Amino acid sequence: MAPKRSRTRTRRFVTTVHKPHGVIQPRVQSVGPERFGILSVDCAKHRFKWMLCDFYGTVLISPTTVAHNRPELDATIAQLQQARQEHDLRDLIVAVERTGRYHHVPQHLFAGAGCEVRLVHPFTSKQYRQAIDPGVKTDDTDLAALHRAAVNGCALREAALEPHDRELQLLIRQRRDWVRKTSALCCQIREYLHSAYPGYLTCFATPWHSEVMIALVQRFESAAAMLDAGVTGLSDALRQQGVRFQRATLDTVLAWANQAPSPDCAAALQRRIALALEEDRHRKTLEIQALEREIAHRLARTPYVLLLSFPGVNVVSAADFAGEMGPIANYLTAKAITGRAGLYPSRYQSDQVDRANGSLVRCANHTLRAAIMTIAENLIACNDYFKLMTERWKAMGHDARANRVRVACRFCRIAFQMVAGRQVFHHPGIPGRHDILDKLNTFHREHGTGTAQVLADLLAATGQVPRSAHAEEARPLLDEQARRPRRRGPQLLGDVLMEVLARLGVIQSSPSGDVRPAPPEPATRAENAFEPRGANPR
Repeated sequence: MAPKRSRTRTRRFVTTVHKPHGVIQPRVQSVGPERFGILSVDCAKHRFKWMLCDFYGTVLISPTTVAHNRPELDATIAQLQQARQEHDLRDLIVAVERTGRYHHVPQHLFAGAGCEVRLVHPFTSKQYRQAIDPGVKTDDTDLAALHRAAVNGCALREAALEPHDRELQLLIRQRRDWVRKTSALCCQIREYLHSAYPGYLTCFATPWHSEVMIALVQRFESAAAMLDAGVTGLSDALRQQGVRFQRATLDTVLAWANQAPSPDCAAALQRRIALALEEDRHRKTLEIQALEREIAHRLARTPYVLLLSFPGVNVVSAADFAGEMGPIANYLTAKAITGRAGLYPSRYQSDQVDRANGSLVRCANHTLRAAIMTIAENLIACNDYFKLMTERWKAMGHDARANRVRVACRFCRIAFQMVAGRQVFHHPGIPGRHDILDKLNTFHREHGTGTAQVLADLLAATGQVPRSAHAEEARPLLDEQARRPRRRGPQLLGDVLMEVLARLGVIQSSPSGDVRPAPPEPATRAENAFEPRGANPR
């Protein structure tokens, strides 16, 4: 009797050393190496140099320099099309070295001509150049290195960004730059005030959050002038400027003025410079607030607004994460996020030597890493769950830097499930969540946003919130609407809340203008597709 055949099938695992996104070998095999073209581009500020070869490296068009003007750019495309016909190139990729912003011109040029454009990191081209041409750095050797990098799968496709995503990215980077400049101005003001008013800033716990600090400097030229004015003079000066104050603050200032040391030389000039810098700081603060209002306006139209339900994540940090991430569809798993941000240790292994827990890898998207690490620090400071977790890790002897990375990786996993799954925050170890619309409404109220933009942003955020969470999102808005006093005349915020509540489906307006609860709507299977864990669609 013949033995029975086993139903288990033997699987063959194919191992490759190529980069997953840069592999071109299957395409080369389908058309043939002689019919597959690789166009290498070395970029500069006012011109670029390009070369066309086949897969084997046979030069079809020798290195040619092209200036950034329309006639030469059009002639380049015509020369490329003619070469493809002459050499019967059936497939082609363009390998452009990423060089600041200089690679944008050839990238858009060849992409507009229907070519597939891939980018090569300068570190990669350097390694391929030094292996063949050590000690020689020319444009021609760079082009040859770009060709070798493309052949070996190191020319990678760049994920496309929609205009809305690109604008959000530019806005959050501009805000970040202005925050750094404002911080530098604060340091300069502190130094000049310490020279003109030694020890004055110690009277205030948060000098830049107190209008009293700079108002007294504007009114009185020295500590002696403040001491001569006394409590009455200081109070009158602040009232004339419309600055609110407390008596205890003035007593602290007078106590300092009574024992203040002598100022430095040219104290009057240093005071004038400090006031000029303060005007610049105040202007930049207003510009930052305007940027934050626009950032919130764009965040409300992306699924990243769901991160506001995460306790410890505010509007600005969620927008930073969204701007540097781009569309969530570009990430297959949460590991793709941490891999792009470089949130994993470097490793050195040779024979029996294995140092697997080194510092974070150097080659990464550092702006995305900075946004994630900032959120991790906020979670450690403001989220009780992560605060206790880091304290337990610290008691076990773990490095504080490694603890922040652990929190950052956990945030990436949770954020990926929320944004990709279009669901609000849900975690078994963290009871409750924050209300998205209430947090967004509070943000706009603190920034003095106009009623029209508040309404538009709340309605846009409502469209991103899953229907299963509408009733929970409406609860704080209903409470705020109930607390509002009933009086005659226009009530713009009340109108905003009423329209948002109607969009959430918890109230409906009658013809007489009264408000009554809306009837419940049956949820469909599609609406329950991304409900939080534990929900039963049946």
